[in-house]
Amino acid sequence: MFTEQDIYLYKQGRHFRLYKHLGAQVVMHGGVRGTYFGVWAPNAEQVSVIGDFNYWDNTTHQLNVRGDGSGIWEGFVPEAMPGHKYKYHIRSRFQGYSVDKGDPFGFYWETAPSTASIIWQMDYQWGDEEWMQNRREKNRQDKPLSIYEMHLGSWMRDPDNPERLLSYRELADRLPGYLVDMGFTHVEFMPVAEHPFYGSWGYQILGFFAPTSRYGTPQDFMYLIDVLHQHGIGVILDWVPSHFPTDEVGLGFFDGTHLYEHMDSRKGFHPEWKSYIFNYGRNEVVSFLISNALFWLDYYHIDGLRLDAVASMLYLDYAREDGDWEPNEFGGNENLDAISFLKHLNSEVYRSYPDVQTFAEESTSWPMVSRPTYVGGLGFGYKWNMGWMNDTLSYMSREPVFRKYHHNQMTFSIWYAFTENFVLPLSHDEVVHLKGSLVTKMPGDDWQKLANLRLLLGYMYAHPGKKLLFMGAEMAQWTEWNHDKSLDWHLLQYDRHRQVQDWLREVNNLYRNRPQLYELDFEPGGFSWIDCTDSDNSVLSFIRRDKEKKPLIMAANFTPVPRHDYILGVPGPGPYREILNSDDARFGGSHLVNPDVYHAQEIQAHGYSHRLSLTLPPLGILFMEQS
Repeated sequence: MFTEQDIYLYKQGRHFRLYKHLGAQVVMHGGVRGTYFGVWAPNAEQVSVIGDFNYWDNTTHQLNVRGDGSGIWEGFVPEAMPGHKYKYHIRSRFQGYSVDKGDPFGFYWETAPSTASIIWQMDYQWGDEEWMQNRREKNRQDKPLSIYEMHLGSWMRDPDNPERLLSYRELADRLPGYLVDMGFTHVEFMPVAEHPFYGSWGYQILGFFAPTSRYGTPQDFMYLIDVLHQHGIGVILDWVPSHFPTDEVGLGFFDGTHLYEHMDSRKGFHPEWKSYIFNYGRNEVVSFLISNALFWLDYYHIDGLRLDAVASMLYLDYAREDGDWEPNEFGGNENLDAISFLKHLNSEVYRSYPDVQTFAEESTSWPMVSRPTYVGGLGFGYKWNMGWMNDTLSYMSREPVFRKYHHNQMTFSIWYAFTENFVLPLSHDEVVHLKGSLVTKMPGDDWQKLANLRLLLGYMYAHPGKKLLFMGAEMAQWTEWNHDKSLDWHLLQYDRHRQVQDWLREVNNLYRNRPQLYELDFEPGGFSWIDCTDSDNSVLSFIRRDKEKKPLIMAANFTPVPRHDYILGVPGPGPYREILNSDDARFGGSHLVNPDVYHAQEIQAHGYSHRLSLTLPPLGILFMEQS
């Protein structure tokens, strides 16, 4: 299955379609149908494939090591057919170590706690041709990007049996219509690759090339993506190249040596997550990881990859005390191998698929994360703006009477808003581990909490940057996220929760239909303050512009005190009209709205030639456009 050229590229760390060669490939060989097995185990003394087809006997089907020094063991087993379970029995050359391992390239795995790989074929008849032909337009950075982040096992469960997870196909019947109705452009799945521990949310991956069998087969997952695409929804996959679990059946200590992980525990073991860290300096590991990224784009039509925990990859001292890490060759704390890998990864993804995007969850001030590699950047399409998230949630959690003393928390983000291609994330990480849900972070009584939440969501959509919201926030769920149960869909029987959902739907629709809110997200010319200094009233007002320079005006009042006859400078005479207000009664507000068409007075204010006199609602945000 491997040519000399394949082996050369593999050893050089430049083979990015390994899943077409290694693992279990169902083929015709000498006129006989069976399965070719290939596995990398350079320090093994003996490798055999065991499974249903040989009663798990490790003496029956021994593989042969190639004579080219690649460390690849291979063999053809005519008895092995699709649906059969299998593992590799590996006997190491060192210390008499022997172990049964799952297939690093297995396309399908047993459902946990079982751990065998399953021979599988990846044929599927796609129906998303229209989406695939046009997705470059959908994924461009000057287009709207509103992402619904979700965990497949806890978004919704069987109403008649809350313990039962919905399958990929059952989700396909429910999810696409919901996303379309709510106005989202994309969905981001928390990791779906096979993981032994459900409570890891998918971040401790066992089978990097297999969607978890908890919800169905690979084709069932393809069907879910297919239906989402047919509804015009892009799919982003949370991808984890930063670490992997220590389960014996997994990648760790694969052939009796540290093959995939770094041998030095200061580089190869994560002290917080108790997991192994990939050895990014090993060419075969680089080929494995980049092949995995391209696999999801090739076989599953994924539209974007969100890389988890990028900071943990970039820094040698991440989560480590002094003395527990070793500086690089220049004396710094940067992981040079990981940096090279990330640049290489992004270059290959965009070379093969220029119509997709990559996203970095990077929580530090590392420069040029979302800048091209040819100018020294890491090459990502987007970076999560963790600074905006932390500052905004810190501010919004304060009692309004104290917010004026922390006004700069809400204005600071604009100072750096155009240094990266930012996504504004209100993600799952903010609603777990006793942090509370978004609405319970808000101060005040229930009415104020809900008003604050509508204000927060409206402000996120008004601020420069693409948008990401974790499931449950759109209905003001009181309980924080619990992966062992469904979202609290029953809350939608109550007006105040349904009204928050209505608000987000309206904001999403406004966002998608007003290019001022997305076209110039990453250019300073798309944003200007009206007034960022009114800390006494805790009011922020600003203008967003599109490529035609047409203005859209936003004003946010972060106190429960209405501001009557509030003056806003505006760039021209008008007329102006309010197009959305979070205090509208239909969203559960007090209905302090501005129903009239306003002709601005030709009196200078805030550096602009004209001004408006408006009512700013309590704990509310309004959007106005120049007619």
